[in-house]
Amino acid sequence: MKYTKATNYALHIMAYIISLEGSANLSLQPLASHMNISHTYLSKVLTQLVKAGLIQSTPGMNGGYCLRKKKEDISFWDVTQAIEGSASLFTCEMGEAECRLQQVMRGAESCMESYLKAKKLYDVVREIPSQGTLEK
Repeated sequence: MKYTKATNYALHIMAYIISLEGSANLSLQPLASHMNISHTYLSKVLTQLVKAGLIQSTPGMNGGYCLRKKKEDISFWDVTQAIEGSASLFTCEMGEAECRLQQVMRGAESCMESYLKAKKLYDVVREIPSQGTLEK
């Protein structure tokens, strides 16, 4: 199982925004420079985070992006779902109504979901000594 590069970027973007602790709106240009991501790709990731209600976008001269949800409440699951969606990672292709193999795989997914829901980005960000050096 492998998450997309967009999920990797989204987690780092959210961690960075959380680390700024209520600073003014972040505009696309400085955020792209800090994350070393193209403006176009970053814009697509940010759009997905806005649609998921994790951040908000403010247009205009002093506009940009800021948290929409309380920073302490944002889980790894929230960000992952914003990018990856909610489709199951495993689907039985054998046409069985009650596939036991699929039941095991869904159980594993459920464990991972519970784990990622319990892990909050804010808690991890607080453990990083220098917020400006979040690894990509």
